[in-house]
This record gives sequence, C-alpha cells and structure tokens, in this order.
Amino acid sequence: MKQNKNSYGNILVISLFFLWAITANLLPVLIPHLKKACRLTVLESSFIDSAYWIAYFAVAIPAGLVMKRFGYQKAIITGLLLAATGSFLFYPAAESRSFAFFLFALFVMASGMTFLETSANPFMTILGDPSTAVRRLNFAQAFNGLGAFIASMFLSKFIIAKNIKSQQELDLLSPAAMDNYYSLLFHRVKLPYILIGMVLVLVALLFMFTRFSNNKPVRQKTDHQVRNLSDRTQLKWGIVTQFFYVGAQVCISSFFILYATSVAGITAYDATNYLGLLLLGFMLGRYFGSILMKYIRPARLLFIYGTINIFLMSFIICIGGKASIPAFIALEFFMSIMYPTIFSLAIRNLGEYTPTASSYLVMSIIGGAIFPPLLGYLSDLTGSIQLAYIVPLICFIPVVYFGWRQIHKDLNTQTNL
Repeated sequence: MKQNKNSYGNILVISLFFLWAITANLLPVLIPHLKKACRLTVLESSFIDSAYWIAYFAVAIPAGLVMKRFGYQKAIITGLLLAATGSFLFYPAAESRSFAFFLFALFVMASGMTFLETSANPFMTILGDPSTAVRRLNFAQAFNGLGAFIASMFLSKFIIAKNIKSQQELDLLSPAAMDNYYSLLFHRVKLPYILIGMVLVLVALLFMFTRFSNNKPVRQKTDHQVRNLSDRTQLKWGIVTQFFYVGAQVCISSFFILYATSVAGITAYDATNYLGLLLLGFMLGRYFGSILMKYIRPARLLFIYGTINIFLMSFIICIGGKASIPAFIALEFFMSIMYPTIFSLAIRNLGEYTPTASSYLVMSIIGGAIFPPLLGYLSDLTGSIQLAYIVPLICFIPVVYFGWRQIHKDLNTQTNL
C-alpha cells in the first residue's frame, strides 16, 4: 500500500514537468500571434519571452524560501494556484486588447511556474537512489517534452488561425471589418488559457489531498549558506551555463515560426506543425538520453550534444531555406538533455544546501528573458532573422565548456579513488 502511495505521488510530481511545458511552449505561438494582433516589431514581440522568463529571476528566491520553510508540497501548491491565476488573467487581457496586460498575465503565470520548477526539480532528485538522480530527472523531464509537443501541435491550433490575412488584405478592409478581424485574433487566446487554468487548479487540489513520505521543510544555517555555496565551483559554472543554455533554447523555439515563414517560405499555420515535430524530437531526445546515460556519463553526453548543436546552428545560419527544418528538429533532439543534466550536475553533493542552489539555478533562467530581445534587435537591425540566430549559436559554447569541465572533474574523482 505504501509503495502504491509513493508511486501515485511520483506521478503527481512528474505531471508538473508536463504542465509547465504547456505554458512555456505556447510562447512561440503567442509571439507571432500577438505580433500580428498588437502590431508589434520583432523586438517588441520578444518582450513576450522576457515577461515570462524574467519571473524566474524575480521569484526563484522567494520560491526557495517557501520551499525551505514549508516543504516541497506547499511550495508546489502555491505555484499551481499562482500559475492558474495568471492563466485566467488572459481573458481580461484579451478583452482589453492591451499588450501590457498580456505581459502582466504571463509574468504572474510564470511566477507560479517558478515555484514548480524550483521545487519539482530537486524533489525529483531525492525520490529515489541518489546515484540515479540525473537519469531520473531526465526521465521526468521527458514529460516536459510531451507537454511541449502537445502545446505546439494541438493547443497552438486554438490560437493561430489557418487563414491569416496578409497586410495587403488588411489594407482592403473597412475600419469596422478590420476591427472585427483583430477582435477575433484576441478572442482566440481565451479558451486555451482558461482550460490551462482549470487543469492547474485541479492538480493543486490533488496535491492538497496527497501525502508524500519525503516532504519535510529543509532547514539550513542561513548565515553560512552563501559562503559555503560560493565555494562550489561546479554550482557557479552550472548557473552561468544554465543562463546561456536557456537563452539558446528560448531563442530557437520562440522565433522558429517567424524563421519558417520568412526564411523557409512556410505559412504560420503549417509552421505550428513543424514546431510540433521539433518538440516531438525534443521529447524523444529526453527518453533516448535517459537510456544513453546508463552507458555514457551525463557530462560526456552533454559535451557531445553541445558540440553537435554548434554545427547544426552554423548550418541553420549559413544555409537556411527548407533544408534548415530537419536541422531544427535535430537541434531540439540534442538540446533535450541539457537543462536537467546541467541542473543535476550543478547541485550534486550539495546536501542541505540543495534548495538554495536550486533557487539560484532557476534564477539563471533569466537568460530566456535577455537573449530573445538581443535576437529580435539583431533581426530588426539587419532585416534577417536567419542571421540573428547567431545569438543561440554563441550560447552553446558555454554548454560545451561546462560539459568538458565536468568530464575532467569525473576523471579526477576516479583517479583519487
């Protein structure tokens, strides 16, 4: 009976990885949709990413404090209810047609997701054998890939219409007809986010009535925590690497539809199908990566995958066209293991300092708020979103370096043994 309860609890925690992927991976759909509805530039549309991911920087420390004071479960419930509030705010945002209101709703939603990521990632690493923590976290993160696939392949269809009017077609409309058209664009975002909010509330209720065997508040000596953590070189490099990696991941997926429509000559509606294939590759990569880690050390796999992605990014920038679509799919496949692997390698052997370290790592997700505007600015400046993809290419260099450092650290540890 106890084993069944533990299994049920594990399933609930894994479901969180699925849920935050849903909201994060609707951003690549929101960017071109609100760009059209709110009549934005590429740079202005990139603030959609910024509003979402900056919450991870702003809220990660408070989320960590709640987790330490009240335990993982209450932190997760807080995050679910906060994220649901943000989801429901999309309705009044659409009614007001205010881009600023949309950004506020995204920030509130992402604040809730910050609680979930800060809690669920370390929670997953302690729900089993410590020696398999990296592989177990990659397995849980595979459901993040499933959520990403569902968001891009199915939920995106609620938002992006099949027949989007070009600027030439809009110029032929009367003021009343044009107003009605834009009203429909705003209306399309309401239903998916209301559904997401309802699901988040339901999962919060399930967590309220579930008992976890390993959910004690984490106590630590706060006067020593910063000093002790500052001595952890692997954590510091992990934070820097995660900052660049998340920047790369967000840039690649968020601007894919704009890239596909302007460089590969694909319609926005069809591009959502290709985006679904990208994130299917991401999901399969997580499953495949968790299997590979039985035979290849996580640090070595991170180094290999990062090197491959630098070559793929070079192809996307230099060649482009429809030939770049398979490269994007491969890129997502090889990115799949990076976030959980960097996270797990950075916090390993931190013991009682894991919650604080987890908060710092989640704060590094601010890279997803900083690098997309850089890509958007470069795209507006040069008139080429293809060239602007040099931004995520540069971001993969620290990932390769971190993998290389961890390989040598593992070798030194084996030698000392």
